[in-house]
Amino acid sequence: MLLKKMRSLGRYGLADLIERTCCHARRFAKELKAAGYEILNDVVLNQVLISFGSPQTTHQIIAELQAEGTCWCGSTVWQGQTAMRISLSCWSTTDADVERSLEVIL
Repeated sequence: MLLKKMRSLGRYGLADLIERTCCHARRFAKELKAAGYEILNDVVLNQVLISFGSPQTTHQIIAELQAEGTCWCGSTVWQGQTAMRISLSCWSTTDADVERSLEVIL
């Protein structure tokens, strides 16, 4: 299924998908950092790792976000620190989706 979708996008469509998801990731990182949260990774691709302070607080925010349903972010441990992982890979994610997700997270 994924290969079929990738083929349907073509070379330029796939390049656009990669650029858009990376741009969305940079926006998440910028907005969350501006709000005072710690971005744990260098956002060079489509992944953002955020710490909301303690592991308990981070897990609580993730649980509340998942229950709310606007977007889904998982938890991870990176370099010994508990984090929320935002992974952007869907071709249909829009700027408006990112905006709504940021509103819910913030």
